[in-house]
Amino acid sequence: MKILYINALYDPYIAGGAEISLKLIVEGMQARGHEVVVLSMAPEPGMRVDWVNGVKVYRAGLRNGYWPFTNDRPLKLRRLLWHLRDAYNSAMGRYVREVLQQEKPSVVSCHNLVGWSIAAWDEIHRARIPVVQVLHDMYLLSPDSTLFNEGGRSLFQELMRRLLRRRHIRKSHTVGAVVGISRSVLERFTVQGYFRDVPQYVVHNARVIPDVGKPHLREEGQSLKVGYIGTLSVAKGVAWLIRQFKASGIEGDLRIAGGGKEEDLAYFRQLAGDDKRICFVGYVNSGDFYATIDVLVVPSIWEEPLGMVAVEGLANNLPVIASNRGGLRETVAEGINGMLCDPDRPDSLGEVLVTLWRDVTRYNRLAAGARSSVSEYLSVERMVTEYEHVLQTLTTDHADA
Repeated sequence: MKILYINALYDPYIAGGAEISLKLIVEGMQARGHEVVVLSMAPEPGMRVDWVNGVKVYRAGLRNGYWPFTNDRPLKLRRLLWHLRDAYNSAMGRYVREVLQQEKPSVVSCHNLVGWSIAAWDEIHRARIPVVQVLHDMYLLSPDSTLFNEGGRSLFQELMRRLLRRRHIRKSHTVGAVVGISRSVLERFTVQGYFRDVPQYVVHNARVIPDVGKPHLREEGQSLKVGYIGTLSVAKGVAWLIRQFKASGIEGDLRIAGGGKEEDLAYFRQLAGDDKRICFVGYVNSGDFYATIDVLVVPSIWEEPLGMVAVEGLANNLPVIASNRGGLRETVAEGINGMLCDPDRPDSLGEVLVTLWRDVTRYNRLAAGARSSVSEYLSVERMVTEYEHVLQTLTTDHADA
């Protein structure tokens, strides 16, 4: 097969887990003898070709008001204009048409289409090439890609969401197949009427995470080193974690790694106040960070599509405390490798922190089973094989149609 992969970004431009997973998929498929090409975006105008580990990568300049992959937050009107154009960006569709004509792939695998818009689907259909859509987030449901609003959506926000996604449901029925990186994210779309009569698959992401050896076991009376790593935002539950850690009264400290928008960082530091037990460590190597903590907390209050950071923590022999939201319920199993808490019961997070601090036996049992519980997510071969099956099935069905 000759496969064209379309995504907002590609290595070395990385905004999140989608780019990490896509690189593993692309290079895995190439290693199996398939011809692969990537179409991604760049902030500079025009289109150029790069080569990344032997993979041909087109980088097309985004034709919209600003480059969105920064920590800056444009004014509300500017964001609205950006999303209005992104609802259907014909200018970006022309890039897709150009690459399709040049490369003539046998199948196209679309991933995050933010910036590209569903104009990409139309160009692929016009070229009579089968397409699979992989769902990494909620972008096709909502311009903000999360469907999260701390205070609830206003009537105006909901009307704008429906306006900006008015074509998406109908056009989703025309793709050849759809893949969710979790059962949860796929169901969020199907219950809204997306991808009707389209073959559906779930393919969990995978990561290469070295085995760090035996888990560190705690002893009675030890303090608890709590950690968070990732984007620092309200949707990720950082404020909830800070409040609950301070209120829990446990003996220990809280290390917060990662970055975010400056206004969010200032808010979280204000919440932490002068509590010396809370430390913001910024961007750090994740493996080094996991070695400094006893438990990882993933307190997302939005529907996390999968939550690979939880997998990373578990693979590093750490029990994980996670909110019972979205794909996190598919990786963190209560009483097996971690504990779940409920954003609708804010104190539940503090209660779980106290439990793992006091109950050393339970902590050690969860740590001992952590890595083995996510063995599926540590197999890149498994992930590549499942995507290969989806693409081969799609191209065969398309040829027989």
